[in-house]
Amino acid sequence: MGSLFDTFAGLPVHALVVHAAVVLVPLGAIGAILMAVRSSFSRRFGTLVVIVAGVAAASTVVAKESGEQFALRVGTPEPHAELGNLMPLIAGALFLIVLAFWLFDRGIPANKSRPTWLTVLGVVMILVSLLALFWTVRVGHTGAQSAWTAIIENTNPG
Repeated sequence: MGSLFDTFAGLPVHALVVHAAVVLVPLGAIGAILMAVRSSFSRRFGTLVVIVAGVAAASTVVAKESGEQFALRVGTPEPHAELGNLMPLIAGALFLIVLAFWLFDRGIPANKSRPTWLTVLGVVMILVSLLALFWTVRVGHTGAQSAWTAIIENTNPG
């Protein structure tokens, strides 16, 4: 029996799970940015953003592990694999900072402004969110290149 991360119903797990990471990491990052700039959004949707960021981080771990299993079958696409190794760390950092920000921000009454240190944490959260957005696009693009470049080069347009 193969690894849990190898195949599911005859398909590579990596091809199935990367879509969760590609959707949820940017969704969590955009939610985090909105939390930082709008306290009303943070208090209303913060719990949801924390959950999305947590599931996103978990999905990047599964994507990385399944990618390593997939590479054993088809070879290692070097740029994609190297960039992908950092994705769980970046998504994990995003989750932790969103969680910390949310835990502190939800304790501030609606009629009070955020303390300076929480505003600074919000700026850091925005920077981590932008990094997560950028890195998701970068990893996804190199993966798509690995999967599709040879196929496109060997076909005729229209």
